Amino acid sequence: MEITDTSKPDSDPEPADAAPCVSVLNATPDRTVFTEEGNEDGWIATDYSVSLQR
Repeated sequence: MEITDTSKPDSDPEPADAAPCVSVLNATPDRTVFTEEGNEDGWIATDYSVSLQR
């Protein structure tokens, strides 16, 4: 049986301040779809969204 060292991470973790890149598409005037870059399987659709001010 092979012994492995589980105390070392397999890859370098992303920095804590790294935010995902999210795209927004207005599919219809009443429907907004959000997708995350690189995630082709996941998306969020909503009939109600609000604009945020920074």
